[in-house]
Amino acid sequence: MPSRNDDPLARALDEAVARVAAAVRAVQASNPVVLIDGRSGAGKSTLARLLAERWPLRAAPQLVALDEIYPGWDGMDAGAERAYEQILRPHGRDLVGTWQRYDWVAGKYAENHAVDPARGVILEGCGALTPRSARIADVRVWMQAPEQSRKRRALDRDGELFRPHWDRWAAQEVRHLRRDDPIELATLIVTVP
Repeated sequence: MPSRNDDPLARALDEAVARVAAAVRAVQASNPVVLIDGRSGAGKSTLARLLAERWPLRAAPQLVALDEIYPGWDGMDAGAERAYEQILRPHGRDLVGTWQRYDWVAGKYAENHAVDPARGVILEGCGALTPRSARIADVRVWMQAPEQSRKRRALDRDGELFRPHWDRWAAQEVRHLRRDDPIELATLIVTVP
């Protein structure tokens, strides 16, 4: 079995985690907000999970994936707006936030989850990084990868469930890129193969 050193993606993700963790430490706060944005299949969820596992501060962070908030395949903007209003804005005001998980099968919002303002937050997903959210975030990450790699990873992850929605979702990503310019808002840009 090949080691992580032989895997270019694993190596790039390890380097990215180290860079983001250093940026989190540099904030010198006990409750920093990290936004991880990028197009589908870029590695946002993996980076967020690895960062949460290797969090450089004493109190574990709260990891929230926009995939849990988007209200369906046409809901990128609505999910990002909900995350801003229900997670980021309260956290920035030192208030408890509450977000609802979207049940993709039932097609409606389900249980609530609290966000403790005393702990750090990692919010990952396409649409996370906007001009409004950038003002609240301490570390802003844009992840990028070649389209062929992204599509392969996304379809490997979500299988045939995602295939008919790829173009529809990609159009929302392009709108987000043009309107919000998350690459320009990022404090760190991570490129993976």
